[in-house]
Amino acid sequence: MSLLIKNGKIYQNGALARKNIFIKNHKIDKITSQDLKAEKTIDAKNKIVIPGLIDSHVHFREPGATHKEDFLTGSMAAAAGGITTVLDMPNTNPATTNLQRLEEKRRLAKKSIVNYGFHFGSTNDNMPEIEKAKNVASVKVYMDFTTGDLKLDKLDVLKKIFTSNKTISVHGENENILEAIELIQHAHNHLYLCHVSSKEELHYAKRHKIKNARTKSGTNSVGRVFVETCPHYLFLTAKDINKLGSFAEMKPGLKTKQDQKALWQGLYNGRIDTIATDHAPHTKEEKMQENYPYGVPGCETMLPLLLNAMNEKKITLKKIVQLCCENPAEIFRIKNKGRIKEGYDADLAIIDLNLEKEVKNDELLTKCKWSPFDGWKLKGWPAMTIVNGNIVFDNGKVNNIKAKEVAYDE
Repeated sequence: MSLLIKNGKIYQNGALARKNIFIKNHKIDKITSQDLKAEKTIDAKNKIVIPGLIDSHVHFREPGATHKEDFLTGSMAAAAGGITTVLDMPNTNPATTNLQRLEEKRRLAKKSIVNYGFHFGSTNDNMPEIEKAKNVASVKVYMDFTTGDLKLDKLDVLKKIFTSNKTISVHGENENILEAIELIQHAHNHLYLCHVSSKEELHYAKRHKIKNARTKSGTNSVGRVFVETCPHYLFLTAKDINKLGSFAEMKPGLKTKQDQKALWQGLYNGRIDTIATDHAPHTKEEKMQENYPYGVPGCETMLPLLLNAMNEKKITLKKIVQLCCENPAEIFRIKNKGRIKEGYDADLAIIDLNLEKEVKNDELLTKCKWSPFDGWKLKGWPAMTIVNGNIVFDNGKVNNIKAKEVAYDE
C-alpha cells in the first residue's frame, strides 16, 4: 500500500521543513513539496513528523515471565510511545545465552508490531555460543547484580568476552564502569554503558571520551565509549521513593538532584549518547511484596516526558532525535533506521506538541498497567506511529500488523 503524509512539518537534517512524505513498499520513496497521489493519505496539519524512536534497552519478559509482558503487549506499549524499534535484553528465563534460545526468542518476537533486535547474553562458559551468534545488536555483560543470574566477575572470562563483538553492552555501576572502560581499551571494540545514573559514573565515562577525542583518528577510533541514560533518572530522584515506594525502585537506583542535574548537563554537552527506557515491567502485586523485584516500565512515557520537557525549553527536538533515533541507529549499526531519508524504512512518529494528556495507569498498554509517572500531566504526545509504512498506532487505536527483525551493517 502507498501512503502519503502531507501538510505537516518533517524533521530532516537537523531542521523542520514543510514537506510531504510518500511511502511505497515499506520505504520512504519520496520527500517532496509535490502533492502526490497515494492509496491512503494522512493529514499531519499542525503536527511534526520525526523518525520513529529506537529503544535500545527493553525487557519484554518473553520467555519466562509473560504474566508481566510479552512481545505483543510490549510492542503495543512501544508503538503508543512513538517507538518503532526495540532491542531486547537477554536476561529472560531462560537467558538468551545460546543459539537455540536466540532462535526461540526470534520465533516469539514475531508477534511484535514494532521492529525488534536482540542483545546476546554472556556467561562464564558460553564463549563458543557468543562467537556463533549472528545478527545481534551487542553482547551484554552484567558486572553487577540485577534481574536474572548473569553477573560476571572473573577477569579472564571478561577479557575474552570483551573481544567477542564489535559492541559490548554493560550493566556496570560505580567503579565497575572504570573496569569496563579499561577492558574495552585492550579489546579495541566499542563499549555501550547502559543506564548511567550518577554524576560519578558520567565523570568516569566523560574522562575517557575526552581522552579518546584527542586521538589522531578522533572519536571514530576503536574503543569508543557510548553512554545511555533513562527517563526515570532524568525526571525522578531518590526523594520520589518516599512517595512511590517500590514503584520507584530499579537497578541502578534513583540518585540525588545533583546527579540528575549532571545527567541533564550530559545531554546538553554530548557526554550522553542515548536515552533508552530500560522498560522493565513487573506486576503491581509483585511490586507490593516485601522482597519486590526491581524495575519500572517506560516505553509509553519516554517520548511524552521528553516532549513536555521540550515545551518547557529544557531540551530541543534536535537533541531528542539525536539521542533517541539517530545515535542508537549509528551505535548499533542498524540498517536504514533512525532518519527520515529517501530509501530508508518508513518508521515514523507523528507528534502533536500541543496535545495535553495525563498519564493514567488504566490506559497504559503495557501488561503491568502502572507507571511511576501516573498522574503526571504532559504536553506533547505521539499521535500516530508508522512501522515499515504500516500505521500501528493511531490516536489510541492499535493495529496489529506484524513488524520484523532488524539487520545490522557489518
